[in-house]
Amino acid sequence: MKRLPIVWQRLVTNGETCPRCADTGDAIHKATQALTAALAPLGMVPELEMRELDEAHFKAEPSASNRIWIAGKPMEDWLQASVGSSPCCSVCGDSECRTMAVDGQTFEAIPQELLVKAALIAALTLHSQPDR
Repeated sequence: MKRLPIVWQRLVTNGETCPRCADTGDAIHKATQALTAALAPLGMVPELEMRELDEAHFKAEPSASNRIWIAGKPMEDWLQASVGSSPCCSVCGDSECRTMAVDGQTFEAIPQELLVKAALIAALTLHSQPDR
């Protein structure tokens, strides 16, 4: 089976993350389960890697938290989305954290549907390329 790598990183402080990252985490786990069945006919399997950012890295680059790559490309590239920011809360303090705008709608937490859509676009793109 060909792998479809999905990488998600977020701030984790003392085992805790903010609500928007927690919601994205729930969505990414559900999306990975849905993708397992959807990608099987293509001979592909999603492979989720979760990375934790420490406070020092987060403070230097808040937009690095709640960031997702699919098949080595930022998720927003697959969706022709734009990245922005908005004030967060809890472990993030008052930092401006990552948002994503798709088709005129802005998301603080990334929903399962967008994750699945981006992954399917990536999978079909990879599937149509010759093996290297």
